[in-house]
Amino acid sequence: MDKLQALESTVDSLIARCQQLADDNRELRRLEADWQRERQRLIKNNEAARSRVEAMINRLKGLAQES
Repeated sequence: MDKLQALESTVDSLIARCQQLADDNRELRRLEADWQRERQRLIKNNEAARSRVEAMINRLKGLAQES
C-alpha cells in the first residue's frame, strides 16, 4: 500500500509540474508576442527615421549644388 501511495504522490507531483510548465510556457509565449510587437514597432520607427534623415541629406545636397 505504501508503494501505491508513493506512486500516487509521484504522479500527482508530475501532474502539478506539467501544469506549471504549461502555465510558464503560455506566459513565455505571451511575452514573446509582446517582444515581437515591440520589435516591429522599433523597426518601423527606425525606418521612418532613416527615411527622414535621407530626405534631409538630399535636401542639403540640393542646397549645396545650388550654391
